Amino acid sequence: MSSTVLSMEAVDLSFGPKRVLDGLTFSVPRGEAFGFLGPSGAGKTTTIKLLTRQLTRDSGRISLLGRPIENATAADYERIGILSDTSALYDRMSIADNLALYARLRGISRGRVPYLLERLGLAKDAKTLIKNCSKGMRQRAALGAALVHQPELLFLDEPTSGLDPAARAEVHKMLAELRQRGTTVFLTTHDMAEAETVCQRVAIINDGAIVACDQPEELKLRYARNRLTVRTRTRGRLELSKSRESAQQLEQLFAENEVLSVHSDEPNLEEVFLELTGREF
Repeated sequence: MSSTVLSMEAVDLSFGPKRVLDGLTFSVPRGEAFGFLGPSGAGKTTTIKLLTRQLTRDSGRISLLGRPIENATAADYERIGILSDTSALYDRMSIADNLALYARLRGISRGRVPYLLERLGLAKDAKTLIKNCSKGMRQRAALGAALVHQPELLFLDEPTSGLDPAARAEVHKMLAELRQRGTTVFLTTHDMAEAETVCQRVAIINDGAIVACDQPEELKLRYARNRLTVRTRTRGRLELSKSRESAQQLEQLFAENEVLSVHSDEPNLEEVFLELTGREF
């Protein structure tokens, strides 16, 4: 069995004269949580639609669950869960009945429904009709529907949008547990802290092309500023460059017992994102 669950190689897609994806190339191994980050209109949703065969590429190669996407079967798609802004819930049915319906559509027992309701903080609201739910409750119910059949591959588009911090933390914990069991997660989010918490690697897409792809910590180190801030006992706050001369100066400060703290001026993932894209989310 291939260790690569998803891959794109030199994928292009245009809508009329507009090039939407330009040579998109990446791969996601089994059991990885892969973040796909980009400003609005960069191509994130289009990429998910290609990977779920809602759209067809112009050129390039796409692999899904170890085979060319054009050879993917209905059984392959039964191994996939999807949470997106178009995820369907039935307004006049309760949360529990929606999850039970999705279990039935997937051909499985509804026995997993109580567990999901409890984990997603919906057990007390299980009989609430979807039309009476808050945005956060709807989002958690839609996530439950995506997870009801324990998918091997999970597409999540802004999974914690509208959730309070406690609910967001519980979703992150669930995703970590799923990944440990071998589930592959493809995540789009505007929350850079979420990407750092959940994802082993992130790709940043801008104008239809990937401009960076690596572990969040590696990206932050790659774009770190060439500066150290040193707090001293008697000489105040010093700004040093990362150089041989500064290393010698720092060594002297340590020898004189002057150093209170040393900080490397590294960007967070949001600052890296803004530097690479030049745009807000």
